[in-house]
Amino acid sequence: MAYCSRLVGFGGYLPEKIVTNQELSERIDTSDEWIRERTGIRQRHIVSGEETCASMAAEAARQAITFAGLSVDDIDAVIVATCTPDQVFPTTAAKVQQILGIKKGFAFDVSSACAGFVFGLSVADNFIRNGQAKNVILIGSEVYSRILDWSDRRTCVLFGDGAGAVVLSAEEVVNTTDQKGILGVYLHTDGHYSDLLYVDGTPSIAEDHCLIRMHGQEVFRHAVTKLSEVVEEALSVHNLKHEDVDWLVPHQANLRIIAGMGKKLHLPEDRVIITVDRHANTSAASVPLALNEAVRDGRIQKGDLIVIEALGGGLSWGSSLIRL
Repeated sequence: MAYCSRLVGFGGYLPEKIVTNQELSERIDTSDEWIRERTGIRQRHIVSGEETCASMAAEAARQAITFAGLSVDDIDAVIVATCTPDQVFPTTAAKVQQILGIKKGFAFDVSSACAGFVFGLSVADNFIRNGQAKNVILIGSEVYSRILDWSDRRTCVLFGDGAGAVVLSAEEVVNTTDQKGILGVYLHTDGHYSDLLYVDGTPSIAEDHCLIRMHGQEVFRHAVTKLSEVVEEALSVHNLKHEDVDWLVPHQANLRIIAGMGKKLHLPEDRVIITVDRHANTSAASVPLALNEAVRDGRIQKGDLIVIEALGGGLSWGSSLIRL
């Protein structure tokens, strides 16, 4: 018996605190115009009070499980994509298990920076295809505000906090020519570029700054090229053309990169899901947050063919084709 992974639940959480470009301009040498012109970002959400990576992940997961019409007793596995956990261990996924009261199965984290959700999607899909799990909750949750140098206008204006989640459920494949769910996930990493986007330390060493560092122009250049290639790879494997794609749900890093990808796929602007203006770059949370918004507001419908893509530190990048 063959199984495929269907995306049946969606959820998201954004911290209550919003920081606008104008507020940032009062703290560092920047302006709303400078930020919007280069990135498309107008504001970002930042954790405050008792909001944590785990609490945001749990709330996004709770919404996704409810959307799917399931209960926590139906969940076989919890996977959290994050590189900003609350603790070195236990994993954020284990904390989500605890918060939600999930009693069975297993839980672990995946770390691949901004590409983490796509890498986690591959892992979750393989568990379902191999019959090791029936229902998997996959979450991207990030607290980048912890690792930002708030005096560096090149990086601190780019990122925000948040969490997005999807529920993947097993469905028997009856007709392979009309398969639904995740059609494929395509992943790449090239460690030769690891010095282009990194965190300059580790939380286990007290003297380390543990702040994000980025060579923005180089990352931008590689993002445009590598994301285009990996999307073309996915389409080629399935003998699909640009016009077969209904929606692009990209990693929300920079509006210029997103617009460039939409043009390469010959998609009109209203077929590209954009949240970067309001969320900024929420790393592994950006794709599931965008998916959650577009499904809930009715833009993305059942049967639509979706392309998702993301690139992050490593450099790591990937894409997926999903028939909702």
